[in-house]
Amino acid sequence: MRHSESLFFDIRGLRYHVRHWRGVAERRIVLLHGWMDVSASFQFLVDALSRDWDVYAPDWRGYGLTAWSGSDNYWFPDYIGDLDALLERIQPEAPVNLVGHSLGGNVGGLYAGIRPERIARFVNLEGFGMPATRPEQAPKRYARWMQELRAEPRWRPYASYAELADRLQKNNPRLKRERAEFLARHWGKDVDGGVALRSDPAHKLVNATLYRLDEARACWERVSAPVLWIDAAESETLRRMQLTPGELAERRSAFRDLKHQTVADAGHMLHHDQPEEVARLIEAFLL
Repeated sequence: MRHSESLFFDIRGLRYHVRHWRGVAERRIVLLHGWMDVSASFQFLVDALSRDWDVYAPDWRGYGLTAWSGSDNYWFPDYIGDLDALLERIQPEAPVNLVGHSLGGNVGGLYAGIRPERIARFVNLEGFGMPATRPEQAPKRYARWMQELRAEPRWRPYASYAELADRLQKNNPRLKRERAEFLARHWGKDVDGGVALRSDPAHKLVNATLYRLDEARACWERVSAPVLWIDAAESETLRRMQLTPGELAERRSAFRDLKHQTVADAGHMLHHDQPEEVARLIEAFLL
């Protein structure tokens, strides 16, 4: 297992944690994790890389070892602003190779169009966006958000790290036990009464604003970097969102230079299920 070090930066008023696997600076990658995940989740992918890549992976605000925002809600503009500030610390002088999973893929895809000059190549792991919305859905969304604000969100504690590992395997039957136990130690922390997730419970609240597909597409169309879009063949998240193959193809068509791959025998957490294949595809694209 490759060793990582923890770096801490002051980013937009928060103490930000960035995991760093040291390697050759000329082969640098920045990895962005997804919702309810942490930077250590990429350990299996980093271990599967065949070359000595210099890898950075932040914990998003409110996750892992990064400070909580202090707000009662989290939203995309903050992630985009955080990423811009982080890249100024990690590689200010040149475009960067960016890899994002799920939430991280969505943030990375938007950022690559907002700041196209900052991205050399972009790999999107299951960051296909959210279902399209309509303006008339806004009143109910705001009402739901305000209702959720009235109750303080909490995570239930787990009796032990082993119980948390059990839950991770229940959520993802493909996850090997040793990987589940490793993740549990990074996803959880000791609290009175057991183990709690290292995530701000405010992430549970619905976003007050609707997902605006037209706005996302306007950003995607400005991406100038080559893009590798990787889906999982058995993505439960994609099924839950009910995005059709046609809708996915239409979203991919917004990127001017895109290569599409699908990883077999993998669910949404494809970097846990098939890290060797995901690493192979990423390296073939970046080299």
